[in-house]
Amino acid sequence: MNTDKGIKLALILVAVYVGIVVLFESSLGFFQPEAGNTIVIETFDGAGNGYTRVVSLLTSAGNEYVAVNHWPRAWYGRLEETPRIGVARDGGRTIFGAGIVSGAEHDRVQADNPTPLAFRFLTGFPPRYFVRLDPQ
Repeated sequence: MNTDKGIKLALILVAVYVGIVVLFESSLGFFQPEAGNTIVIETFDGAGNGYTRVVSLLTSAGNEYVAVNHWPRAWYGRLEETPRIGVARDGGRTIFGAGIVSGAEHDRVQADNPTPLAFRFLTGFPPRYFVRLDPQ
C-alpha cells in the first residue's frame, strides 16, 4: 500500500509541476511582456507572412542575439526555414539575417548570458538555442 501512495504522490507532484510550466509559458505567450532589454521580432514563413514575438536581446563579443529558451518555439522553426528576422526597436524596424549559433559560439553566448535556475524551473528546463542577428 505504501508503494501505491508513493506512486500516486509522485504522479500528483509531476502533474502539478507540468501545470505550473504550462501556466507560466502560456501567460508569457499571452501577455508578451515588454521591459528592460526586450525587443519585438518578426519571423517569416515560406509564403512571406510575418509573425511577431517579444524576446530578450542578448549581447556577446559585440554581437546581438536572441535566445530560444521556451518550449513554445514556432518562431524558431520559421527562422530555420526562412533565416531572416525583423527587429522593431527605437521606433524603427530593421531586417537582419538569422545566424543559428552552435559550438564554441553557443557556449560563449551561454556563459555570457546565463539563465537563472528559477527561470529554467518555471519553463520546464527546455534546451536553449541562440540566434545571432546578422546585419544585412
